[in-house]
Amino acid sequence: MKKSESTKMKLLEASGRAFRKEGYSGIGVDSIAKDASVTSGAFYAHLKSKNDAFRAALVAGLEDVLAALPEYRKKHGAQWPAAFADYYLGKGHRIDLEGGCAMTSLTPDVIRADPAVQTEYAELMSRIIKKIADHLPQAESAAEREAIAWAFLSTLIGGLTLSRAVGSGPAADQIARSSKAAALDAIGYSAG
Repeated sequence: MKKSESTKMKLLEASGRAFRKEGYSGIGVDSIAKDASVTSGAFYAHLKSKNDAFRAALVAGLEDVLAALPEYRKKHGAQWPAAFADYYLGKGHRIDLEGGCAMTSLTPDVIRADPAVQTEYAELMSRIIKKIADHLPQAESAAEREAIAWAFLSTLIGGLTLSRAVGSGPAADQIARSSKAAALDAIGYSAG
């Protein structure tokens, strides 16, 4: 890998960690560059702006979800939704802001992002929903499967957000358990 490519990869990884942990307004270009062990000039040479860094971190994070879903199906078969929910709402994922899922960590900043970022986010989320919906056989039509997939995913994202917000005590565990049960119920699986 060329030094230029390596620098860009380090910047993308640092951007993803920073925006997940601190949010868009909580981090600056200098901090991202420092975390990547490069100069601010190198940041601007590769990513052009903080907004471009956010967009790149968002796309990379959502593409990670797209790549993970088939792996869960391959590894867990028909029980993939329960395995995914266990990971998504698990304590390790709840406390790992830097390495956690972009769907939960970055969505609040997408709300305030420019329309181009919002459009790209919507397109990637639709692809995620289609991947989930493709493996929900109980619904008659693709539209019904997608509606069920949105319910499943929205419940997981909301559950992770709430459980993170209340800290690491018993309330977080209760939210995670309840959210898993509701998400699996939405797609016709038992939480057992």
